[in-house]
Amino acid sequence: MSTSFYEYYHGQTGLAVGVKAKLFSEQTEYQLVEVFETDTWGNLLVIDGMVMLSEQDEFVYHEMLSHTALFTHPDPKRVLIIGGGDGGTAREVMKHPGIRRVDMVEIDEAVVRASKKFLPDVGDFDNPKLKVHFEDGISFVQNVTEPYDLIIVDGSDPEGPAEGLFARSFIEACYQALSPDGVLSTQTESPWIASYHPSMNRVYGALESLFQYASPYLCYIPLYPSGMWSMICASKRSDPTGEATLERSTKGVPGLSGLKYYNPEVHLGAFALPDFVRTIFES
Repeated sequence: MSTSFYEYYHGQTGLAVGVKAKLFSEQTEYQLVEVFETDTWGNLLVIDGMVMLSEQDEFVYHEMLSHTALFTHPDPKRVLIIGGGDGGTAREVMKHPGIRRVDMVEIDEAVVRASKKFLPDVGDFDNPKLKVHFEDGISFVQNVTEPYDLIIVDGSDPEGPAEGLFARSFIEACYQALSPDGVLSTQTESPWIASYHPSMNRVYGALESLFQYASPYLCYIPLYPSGMWSMICASKRSDPTGEATLERSTKGVPGLSGLKYYNPEVHLGAFALPDFVRTIFES
């Protein structure tokens, strides 16, 4: 096999990661799931040729997708995660002691199986608060009967089985599945990659029309295309950058320690967008 893994995101421009060995490869009915041992970033999870995470930098994505939204909600107890089969988002959510139940809906069982074996420190699958459902997340949301306080959309790029996670109909279903003070967070790709701009704009437009607050923010993940990554925190009642949210973030919660990226200053600063990024979302 090649001594490097390559992900191309524009022509021949992309990412190269040194590879020691291929640890896992399975073509499922949904996608190609692979895990590589790299020379620098620990083990690397790849789906359909796109990097999902590495052991060395996964904390950025999972902390920012989770805690930003968790502190925006005044008292989250029930959380739904769409995707997130590696377990990292659920791990971060369950660090908050007030959380009583986390439902994680992953369409592809192979992602969870590979992650448990080759990324064992990423997930917390034995936590009794977590229930994993192997089914289509879009259908799951449409059939929610007991509202969630927080929905986190932790899908891959808008291709294959994740394409529907960027559709307005899915976002409307999420809105209906949330409690009256519910919060939604979702990843929305890299502002530097022009092919992602339509989906970024489409998701923001849907969230902005439904929620009282729809606030894009940024974080920086070395192995994602261009390194700059965008997310949106949408809320029915609580301002993600408001005084109450920042007070909760600053105060923290019992037992929440050891974070490597998220902190109150980063929470606030992440919502400061360069003009070119703002234009992508709002045009």
